[in-house]
Amino acid sequence: MSAIPHQFRPDEGFAQALDAADPLGSLRNEFAIPAGPDGAPLVYLLGNSLGLMPRSARAIIEEETENWERLAIDGHFAARVPWASYSEAINPALARVVGAEPDEVVAMNTLTVNLHLMLASFYQPDGRRRKVLMEDRAFPSDRFAVASHLALRGVDPSEAILVARPLAGEETLRTEDIEALLEEQGQEIALVMLAGVNYLTGQWFDLGRIAEAARRQGCKVGYDLAHAAGNVPLALHDWDVDFAVWCTYKYLNAGPGSIAGAFIHRRHGSDSSIPRLTGWWGQTMADRFAMGPTHHPAQGAAGWEVSNPPILSLAPLRASLEQFDRVGMPALRQKSEALTGYLAALLSAIPDPPFQLLTPGDPGARGCQLSVQLPGRGRELNDRLRAVGIVPDYREPDVVRFAPTPLYNTYTDVWRVGQAVRAVLTPPGA
Repeated sequence: MSAIPHQFRPDEGFAQALDAADPLGSLRNEFAIPAGPDGAPLVYLLGNSLGLMPRSARAIIEEETENWERLAIDGHFAARVPWASYSEAINPALARVVGAEPDEVVAMNTLTVNLHLMLASFYQPDGRRRKVLMEDRAFPSDRFAVASHLALRGVDPSEAILVARPLAGEETLRTEDIEALLEEQGQEIALVMLAGVNYLTGQWFDLGRIAEAARRQGCKVGYDLAHAAGNVPLALHDWDVDFAVWCTYKYLNAGPGSIAGAFIHRRHGSDSSIPRLTGWWGQTMADRFAMGPTHHPAQGAAGWEVSNPPILSLAPLRASLEQFDRVGMPALRQKSEALTGYLAALLSAIPDPPFQLLTPGDPGARGCQLSVQLPGRGRELNDRLRAVGIVPDYREPDVVRFAPTPLYNTYTDVWRVGQAVRAVLTPPGA
């Protein structure tokens, strides 16, 4: 199915035939699909901002509220999934999503808090090696976190943040240009801090290749996987990445503001020489409840925890990870390529389109997102689509993002989007 553009037909029957043959089609029934004012399900293409609710999340949340009601403090050890070891219970599934070992991941805090914690450990300026390499159009919170951290450490962000920019006339970064930048300035770069998938353009960076190029220059490597975790295949352990952070409310469907995740490579997990900000929960279970004056960090990523995890935030993540484990990233990726390729084909079939596609045309360089730049009319397109029951995402000043998500979007959803965009942008009588 990933070769849809080569067998493409623009009629609705083609979309319906694809849905009928979709082996993952029944997954849609496992999600609560919002309805419009007319009661019809919306075409929701905003999983890159907030994923839909797995129906099973309600029961798992209710299980924990009942434990709270029935067991109170004893829920830490007497609940079916004890609260004291709740994170450890989900680590294997979380690790499979990001290509890690279970001891290399932990669910904790929020994404930007985790980024601050990782910067405290892995940004270690030394002499002229003080720079942080980031991408142009990095998500603002990443830029704010890095800049504020550098300033706190007495490093001027305006001098120390090195921004990789696309070539003139292009919208996305070339891997070879990032490699060239590392080759030229690598001895001055302390940390490479990039997104896995850029939030605005939808570009999926070649994370393994970039990490290898950074290591050749002696740079630490960290990734923000907010738009990558649950979207594209990842192999953080094999890529030898130093750390990564991500949220779980986008493609991982764990609910608004839900708990975030962090990865610390196993080679750092028992290294007591790495500085870190600590709290009582980042210790071994025995030391955690001994309440002693000396911090004894747990092995692996768990040693970076600072506080006990919010159980009511972890609960829906359990529901989501069960789905990812059951289906598997390879199958999701196959459908993702097909859905996004189908949408790209529908948009490219619009005659004389007044928009520019910011997302790479190569399926291997994007996840399930297409970003359309429509100068002067982006807001109009977004509003008119919403008026007919299609929910994309609008980013100032003129970008509309579409994210056909393989867990719950259909080919008919995508066909409807193509038809609606054409209707908005095609002049009358054309």
